[in-house]
Amino acid sequence: MKYARSVSIRKSKSFFLFGARGTGKSTWLQEAFHATEHLWIDLTNPDVERRYIRRPTLILDEWKNLVQTKKINDSEGLPWVVIDEVQKIPAILDVAHTGIQRHKIRFALTGSSARKLKRGAANMLAGRAQTFHMYPLTYVELGDHFNLDSYLHWGGLPEVQEGDDLEDRRQFLRSYQSTYLREEIQIEQLVRRIEPFRMFLDVVGQVSGEVINMANIARQAQIDPKSCERYFEILNDTLIGFYLPSYHRSIRKRQLAHPKFYLFDVGVWRAIRGELKLALLPHTTMYGHAFEHFIIQQVVALNEYTQSDYRLSYLRTKDDAEVDLILDRPGRKPLFIEIKSAETVAIGDVKHLIELARDGEAEAMVLCQTSRTYHLDSAQVLHWATGLNAIFNVV
Repeated sequence: MKYARSVSIRKSKSFFLFGARGTGKSTWLQEAFHATEHLWIDLTNPDVERRYIRRPTLILDEWKNLVQTKKINDSEGLPWVVIDEVQKIPAILDVAHTGIQRHKIRFALTGSSARKLKRGAANMLAGRAQTFHMYPLTYVELGDHFNLDSYLHWGGLPEVQEGDDLEDRRQFLRSYQSTYLREEIQIEQLVRRIEPFRMFLDVVGQVSGEVINMANIARQAQIDPKSCERYFEILNDTLIGFYLPSYHRSIRKRQLAHPKFYLFDVGVWRAIRGELKLALLPHTTMYGHAFEHFIIQQVVALNEYTQSDYRLSYLRTKDDAEVDLILDRPGRKPLFIEIKSAETVAIGDVKHLIELARDGEAEAMVLCQTSRTYHLDSAQVLHWATGLNAIFNVV
């Protein structure tokens, strides 16, 4: 089944498309750039990777040959160079830089990791290429095929959403972790020893969505705090997870507080926790955690796709009052959001949200599963989809 993806890329300029493995980058490229019309380089193929490792400049020769073969004179009709998983050969970006400057070649570059590019001080094309991100399927992209309970159990990776057999879904998500470890960690040599990282990832599955305490996590994973910090950076750079910083109007003070960390997909999160065979029942703590992950992940994706440029954060006070999500919106008041998986929300459930929003001169919103929209004091209570549609102006 094909889904209309929300990533909006104008094919007038070279671009990077980053996203975790399995989010649909290659499928999108195949639909956007027909292989017979453009130069395609799939670096997930070991033979292709070896070929260009030996001689990255071969790309320019092959592109020139394609232009001559097709007898193209119009600059707008020139073929693109499409490179899948470009981080496997960072030196290719030097070639791309030359191709853009000297030959007006347009490059479509995908990657599931920025870490190897950063580590190798790769040429990131100095603003000559736009950068976009792709995420697991959102409720907007799934449209009429979206089912909340199914999504909370299995997540939004396209292969999972397209499969009807539950055992196939389980096997795919179980293997995702080992495939990721093998392809993104071992092959790319991001860590020296894989077993400590595997133990760390198991612990991350348990603490995803919580404030990061490096010392506690390091102790549970039986690693030193420095390794723990580096492993978190690996997850962030390989797009398997992301930070949610602590809120403060002062950027300096915001950086001093501990962030939260979320895995990028609720299905992958549940697979790492070993919960795929467990029923996900409403009104349970497990369901509430899954719902919070889902909402945060949807907000991250929609913020990117709609180019809203909201700064996302959370707030926790010294007496443990907490706001799940804060959107700093340019030119508008901040929006303080409480996430509740319940269908009914009472004033006692959101008293701290109302007080903190008032103190922070912010608007207050509750995203839950209510069937109607109403107010509790100054807090607006909405069905989660109605709220997200309004925040990001999507249908």
